[in-house]
Amino acid sequence: SCWIISGSSSNYYNINYASTMIDYCNMRSWPPLQLPSGLLVVEFPGSSSGQRRRKREWVIPFYNMAENESGDFPKKMFQVYGVPDAEIVYSITGEGADQPPVGIFYVNKKTGYISVTQPLDREKKASYELKAHAISEDGKKATSPTNLTIIVLDQNDNRPVFTENPFNGQVSEAESKGYEFMKVIATDADEPGNYNSEIRYRIFSQSPLSPNPNMFEINTITGGIYVNSSGLDKEQWPRYTLLIVAADMEGNGLSTTGTAVITITDSNDNPPQFEQLSHTVSVPENKVGHEVAKLTVTDGDEVGSPAWSTKYRIISGDKGGFFNVSTGPNNWLSENLPVDSDLFAYIATDPDIGKSQKITYKIGKDPVGWLNVNQDTGMIKVKQIMDRESVLVKDGKYRAIILALDDDDENPATGTGTLIIELEDENDNAPIINEGSINICNREATVLLSITDKDGPLHAAPFSVEPQGDTKKNWTARMNETKTGILLTLNSVLEQGSYNVVLRVYDNNGMYKDNSIQATVCDCKGDEFQCKIIAGASLSLYLGILAAVLVLLLLLLLLLLFIRRKSSSIKKPLLLEDDDIRDNVCCYNEEGGGEDDQNYDLGVLHRGLDNRPQVLRNDVVPIFLPAPQYRPRPANPEEISTFIGYNLKTADEDPTAPPYDSLLVFDYEGGGSIAGSLSSINSSSSGQDQDYDFLNDWGPRFKKLADMFGGGED
Repeated sequence: SCWIISGSSSNYYNINYASTMIDYCNMRSWPPLQLPSGLLVVEFPGSSSGQRRRKREWVIPFYNMAENESGDFPKKMFQVYGVPDAEIVYSITGEGADQPPVGIFYVNKKTGYISVTQPLDREKKASYELKAHAISEDGKKATSPTNLTIIVLDQNDNRPVFTENPFNGQVSEAESKGYEFMKVIATDADEPGNYNSEIRYRIFSQSPLSPNPNMFEINTITGGIYVNSSGLDKEQWPRYTLLIVAADMEGNGLSTTGTAVITITDSNDNPPQFEQLSHTVSVPENKVGHEVAKLTVTDGDEVGSPAWSTKYRIISGDKGGFFNVSTGPNNWLSENLPVDSDLFAYIATDPDIGKSQKITYKIGKDPVGWLNVNQDTGMIKVKQIMDRESVLVKDGKYRAIILALDDDDENPATGTGTLIIELEDENDNAPIINEGSINICNREATVLLSITDKDGPLHAAPFSVEPQGDTKKNWTARMNETKTGILLTLNSVLEQGSYNVVLRVYDNNGMYKDNSIQATVCDCKGDEFQCKIIAGASLSLYLGILAAVLVLLLLLLLLLLFIRRKSSSIKKPLLLEDDDIRDNVCCYNEEGGGEDDQNYDLGVLHRGLDNRPQVLRNDVVPIFLPAPQYRPRPANPEEISTFIGYNLKTADEDPTAPPYDSLLVFDYEGGGSIAGSLSSINSSSSGQDQDYDFLNDWGPRFKKLADMFGGGED
């Protein structure tokens, strides 16, 4: 029987052994296909009895499927089937079917359609090897398994990632343009050699921008950083920070940023400078080896470097060779000398040799207060322990001003000397991690921690790190390539929450410090940090909110019941006190009929008119009469009274307003009416016989009625 794999049409292929060509199994006329190299060839042995012969072999081409496909799942991929003599039951085995990762692919056992149940991820698995099986329903006929290869096509779903951050490099201030001194590297998890993983680099910013904003350039392909301009000066701009952008798809795709820190190293570009250009001194005769003067210099190059060290020689003025000059020792002082330690004597001489004067010394300027001076001998001593890492120590030098004063009564003179103390660095500062708290995903995530050591280069990097205590169980810490930063990762998938990470960091001389970091771990992957609400916490939170709402509703209900009960218990008087003359507005809603009112048939009142159709009633709006004009509302409040009076009079005289002057027809209701008699209403009685004098006793509220009905003839 013929087997095929088809994604869109039922194509049956055989292999031609002589030509290594593939043609249709049903021998239709079709251009033959050249057999690509590497395709899997599967042999199907015959199942008939008798002499067995070798069956033709079948080439099953690869099936390509893009990763991260969207749409509804499961999704049909292709169909495998044969041309059997009996009904066939299909099944598949292998990676993604019954082997890890299980359940990604399955086959319809009747139709042979293979489907995928979820989007594929090439970075997890780039291909799957499956075997298709076919057996007749009665189990008597079966074929050998057919190999199926599913290739996952790459999509650009991964950003470049720098191998370290920051990158550290250094370059001499004397280097020329075009000199490459460091390289940055980024990697991309997409398919190697694919357009999606082709990375290009560029410099986004430079800090500081001096002496110009383009001091460096980067090779867009290799990531090599080189000098782009002259003007590097270690003394003015000792360090540069570059922000580097790496983007895939040859610079047009996903991007990420990293930092390159460039340290400018010193070169001998600063000549030494005498602090005092002229000296006037006296020399006793016949004293060989007598020290004539001390000539101090400063040098702008890096302290302690070969470019900073100074040598002296006499170039003129000593034709007889009477003088000699030598370079004194570099008197470095330890930064941690004990208090009251002697440093050196700072001696001044007085050129006024004709007078016997005493010189005394005192501190003119001591920014930190580290020094004392003996006023008689000029001996400088340590007042407080000095610290090379102080902000007032520049390039390892501490400057102070010493004053020398003579005791001349008429014209006392003062000499000023600058004392420069060069402090030797000691390893008195342990390295510390700059980040006190971090956020990290619990899967496939790495965090870079930076380290600071206040000591100089001899007692700082390279650093090393060791996790401490429980941190060893769940975390891994290792140094980056330059040994200046820590790469922190998780050993296992931790639950979302907050964790205390303790790392012991060593400098190159073994001094260490235990650093505690508060790590917030979230259920996410890689650099896409996003915390999800924990179900347990959210449930308890919601229950708490619900309980609070119910309590508030209960309190509100109790309050309403209390108010209602209290208001019903207060008895109001039927009438106000006699002396209570407050005016009250009372509203009576009793003009309509109540539930117990009787219903009367008013039609009986019109029975007479119903029998006289020739009599018509005219009750219509008059026509051909002009409507009156009303005044508009005035803007001046004082005219409101006039406005109301005028419009009231106009309304009373309006012939177009109801009731209209119409023909009204009245008729006798007739005898034997079924309507009740109205004679019980004493409408003919007059109010003249009533005595209303009692209204005078009802107080001022009834005074008007008393005047109208109970008074005299008025």
